[in-house]
Amino acid sequence: MAFEMAASSVRYGAGVTRELGADLADRGHQRVMVVTDRDVARLPPVAAVLDSLERSTIKIVLYDYARVEPTDRSLRDAIDVASRESCDAFVAVGGGSVIDTAKIANLYSTHPPADFLDYVNPPIGKGLPVPGPLRPLFAIPTTAGTGSETTGVAVFDLERMHVKTGISSRLLKPTLGYLDPEHTRTLPPAVTASAGLDVLCHAVESYTVIPFTQRPRPSRPSQRPTYQGSNPISDVWSLQALRMVATHLVRAFDDPDDDEARGQMMLAASFAGIGFGSAGVHLPHAMAYPVAGGVKSYRAPGYPEDHPLVPHGFSVIVNAPAVFRYTASASPERHLTAAEALGADADAIRSARASARADDAGRILADRITWFIERLRAPKNLRAVGYTSADIPTLVEGTLAQERLTRLSPCAVDGDALARLFEEAM
Repeated sequence: MAFEMAASSVRYGAGVTRELGADLADRGHQRVMVVTDRDVARLPPVAAVLDSLERSTIKIVLYDYARVEPTDRSLRDAIDVASRESCDAFVAVGGGSVIDTAKIANLYSTHPPADFLDYVNPPIGKGLPVPGPLRPLFAIPTTAGTGSETTGVAVFDLERMHVKTGISSRLLKPTLGYLDPEHTRTLPPAVTASAGLDVLCHAVESYTVIPFTQRPRPSRPSQRPTYQGSNPISDVWSLQALRMVATHLVRAFDDPDDDEARGQMMLAASFAGIGFGSAGVHLPHAMAYPVAGGVKSYRAPGYPEDHPLVPHGFSVIVNAPAVFRYTASASPERHLTAAEALGADADAIRSARASARADDAGRILADRITWFIERLRAPKNLRAVGYTSADIPTLVEGTLAQERLTRLSPCAVDGDALARLFEEAM
């Protein structure tokens, strides 16, 4: 068996956004589509981007209608603009929703499919391979969470099914990610919490997914999936991301002026992105997609209030403790190592290793994650974001549609197992 680590290019440092215009000019770009959302468009990161591009006399098509948690409808609008404007590069300024919108606008305007779902992951879509290279995409994250600047994945809500799905291809990876910690200074605390908890889950999931040696060998190298299972390289990035979360997430949440903590969380998001961009994620994310897609009335503080929204990090973390208690039996030592990296009690970890009880490993990791949930004042369970036990069949159905992720779970799941996990997460 084999795994492949596709490179992710990032540049880190306060003020690196100001180098964007010179970079694009040196590459010969003349007309770029800048993708952002209505809120970020009014903030300093977009001003810095526009100023840098204008100084290099690069023509700008500003698209500031990206939706937080994009839908197929919002993506079609971005695709229409990208197709009409014929820019030679894309710049995404915002959180993961903005970067994912730019990825899909780039793909669909460069290689238009016969049907919108052609590139979408099965079983919802056909999962057709991206036929060739895309135009360059330069990603400038303004949150420290998704790691989308390092991955070949884009996620959106398919409105008619009330479920999230996505597209996966190494060709979607941004050309360069600019990690500029100056851009997270204006984040509301709830956004810092949600984004940071997403980093935490990315890293734990990618460290505990099935190993790459358990994945079937593809018939052709080009058909090797983006998410390949845990491997020696992804493990390094995932564990380091967890250590950084343990040290810096609460600090960034408590004090937006803590420049060191904000910068380290931005790096942690990219580190986790490199890890899960190779290894993949599993049940917490698979279960999160129907939670986010089926939102009823929940609105999180600090997020746009024009539509109900369970922010991605919150939709993931409410399921995580239940999941890791369940999956610990497959790899107790990996669950304990993840808990250790997150700062769990050292004596409890030593005792669990001595007893070799999987139940202890799952409990210790789940308890440590719960500590972060409570400390960051995030929703503690599914009821806190508007769900009841009556919603479980719908949530199970939406999770079963996430085959790309459920197949990576270290413990196999069916509908009954998922129903039990959702009930525990209530």
